[in-house]
Amino acid sequence: MEEERRLRGLWGEARELSLGTSGQVDCLDAPPSPLRFLRDYVSANKPCLVSRAATRGWPAISLWSDDAYLRRVLHGCAVSVHLTPHGRADSLVPRPSACGRPRGLCFASAAVRSMDFSDALALIAATGSPSSPTVAYAQQQNDCFRAEYSALAGDVVPDVPWATEALGCLPEAVNLWIGNGRSETSFHKDHYENLYAVITGEKHFLLLPPTDVHRLYIRHYPAARYVLDDGKDATGELHLELEEPERQVPWCSVDPYPETPESMAEQREAFPLYFDGPKPFECIVKAGEILYLPSMWFHHVRQTPDRNGRTIAVNYWYDMQFDIKYAYFNFLQSIDCTPPAGKPSAEVCNRDASDHSDDAEPEIYETSLVSHSG
Repeated sequence: MEEERRLRGLWGEARELSLGTSGQVDCLDAPPSPLRFLRDYVSANKPCLVSRAATRGWPAISLWSDDAYLRRVLHGCAVSVHLTPHGRADSLVPRPSACGRPRGLCFASAAVRSMDFSDALALIAATGSPSSPTVAYAQQQNDCFRAEYSALAGDVVPDVPWATEALGCLPEAVNLWIGNGRSETSFHKDHYENLYAVITGEKHFLLLPPTDVHRLYIRHYPAARYVLDDGKDATGELHLELEEPERQVPWCSVDPYPETPESMAEQREAFPLYFDGPKPFECIVKAGEILYLPSMWFHHVRQTPDRNGRTIAVNYWYDMQFDIKYAYFNFLQSIDCTPPAGKPSAEVCNRDASDHSDDAEPEIYETSLVSHSG
């Protein structure tokens, strides 16, 4: 179809003229000057990875791998922990079978429990085991670092100086993420300029620029939430409930890592623009490094834990400029590129991970998806 041909031309041109065709993110040996960061990356809406020099002098890099230190500093602090059966909060899973509606998919959010930090840390470690029926992830967002973990504030910088000067503002939110090797974040985008610093472990990012929005088959799904029965501890089994009244959430349909060959074949047939398009950009962010993730870029995140079985990261969300680039993006996503009739539906998405029951933005068509970053 003509629209698809033009979109494919756009994807190629964006890479040839600006983003590069290697599929790799620019790696910087030292933090850029504010001018270079603004000119070469923010204005160009282009990601970059800054070496460990970016976090030189942060006490967190040496201190946060010590459980005893974290427990001592955060003693008595209540933190929010998100619980799912599989480590994928804010993702697509089959609708509850007893709901009396067509099976299909729904957008599932995690159950959230507030608990003492020491209990949360132990739970995150324990649920990293594949035999655990739940996976715990500290991923509250909403400025949770300053709200729930403020006792650790002296271990990291309050803002990223070269980014603050370039962007002309302080971060709107600073978030802390503590997860295990089972924690994963499905494809989504944020309406923030994101400076993402890994403290322990590694984060594995798949990235697609805003030009590639059609490749992710954003569709509306009914909202649901995991629920932990009253009186049960946080390691108990969860069940999924659809929200009432029904609420529709726009979400990316593609699962880039199907678990079986059969699921991969279904994904490829259902979502050819993703699997037959240019290779996504890939980036591994190691402890001490900072990834600049531009606003509106789609990202999928997995992680490799440290020797303690967890990955810890801090990210700084700076307001994006709602300028002409945002207007261009809204126009681009308004273009209809519906595949021909007969293609399988998005219901194949996450099927293999969800059969044993399957990291975040205001609405996509007006503003964004549900805010989440990994």
